[in-house]
Amino acid sequence: MYKLLKQEGRAKRGEFHTVHGVIQTPVFMNVGTVAAIKGAVSTQDLQQIKTQVELSNTYHLHVRPGDEKIKAMGGLHKFMVWDKPILTDSGGFQVFSLAGLRKIKEEGVYFNSHIDGRKIFMGPEESMQIQSNLASTIAMAFDECPSSVAERSYVEASVARTTRWLERCKKEMARLNSLEDTINKKQMLFGINQGAIFDDIRIDHAKRISELDLDGYALGGLAVGESHEEMYHVLDVTVPYLPVDKPTYLMGVGTPANILEAVERGVDFFDCVYPSRNGRHGHVYTNHGKLNLFNQKYELDTRPIEEGCQCPTCQHYSRAYIRHLLKAKEMLGMRLCVLHNLYFYNNMMEEIRDALDEGRFHSYKEEKLYQMKQGENIK
Repeated sequence: MYKLLKQEGRAKRGEFHTVHGVIQTPVFMNVGTVAAIKGAVSTQDLQQIKTQVELSNTYHLHVRPGDEKIKAMGGLHKFMVWDKPILTDSGGFQVFSLAGLRKIKEEGVYFNSHIDGRKIFMGPEESMQIQSNLASTIAMAFDECPSSVAERSYVEASVARTTRWLERCKKEMARLNSLEDTINKKQMLFGINQGAIFDDIRIDHAKRISELDLDGYALGGLAVGESHEEMYHVLDVTVPYLPVDKPTYLMGVGTPANILEAVERGVDFFDCVYPSRNGRHGHVYTNHGKLNLFNQKYELDTRPIEEGCQCPTCQHYSRAYIRHLLKAKEMLGMRLCVLHNLYFYNNMMEEIRDALDEGRFHSYKEEKLYQMKQGENIK
């Protein structure tokens, strides 16, 4: 259940009550695709760095180790030792990202596994079954994510099929939640709005899926090649047609600036691989822009990544030491950067929530963006 606590313009401050605890929104979900955050970050670490929700991927866990094995282990929460909410992506994005390995039909999608080439079929029912086996808190509906540059006729047909698939997902989840051996009988379902960058298709689809009264709604098919301006425009025109009293999730987004802009447009759930991926390459986020710790100027820099940062990395280690670890290809270097970046994101979301609570989000956003831009200009 989603409780809207406050609004400032279209920005929302809420609480989402789940079987695995209350999620304070806006929230950034930390991406652990195969039930692990890349960069040797444990679930104990996640507790320490203010993580509220962990996100894993249906397709990847189905391929390895297998969702039935995870069910036999008591579900994803027990398997990875995490007691807070987990959202599982439906595998729909892999329909987009594994374009060379798949064939889309009305019943679902035929894949060749990216690991061993074996044939896999996934449709709405299969995606719901896998996610039920994983026993995540929130399951995403199975959809197709059309390319942002796809032809209008293709997008129209794809979105119509995604709507039909969503209705099948809803029906199948209700059935699965009623079964005796289902681990999480209170699994929630989020539908996904698609439509590439066509305003009218997006709006029509938002209206249509809103009628299904789901637990939450996502915007998919963004941050996949279109410009930031195009993405913000899609949010401007589409979000008003999604229920304000349900969570709105912008999938796969994004940079700190993207998040601030999207919160202002009414989005309250986010996920992105940027903080962990950038961290593994020595790129770290600060309130004054991004630093590349491989740069020689940090060779003798005794300061933490960011002065005043309360993350476990900045509490103990210098830029010089982390740079040395990265240069020496020591895994600890990656780990320390990923911990800092995820903390930075989680902490920024906490600042956003505080600003919304106090009715000063707009000024907070402007100041944060200005600060980051100034920092980038100085470097």
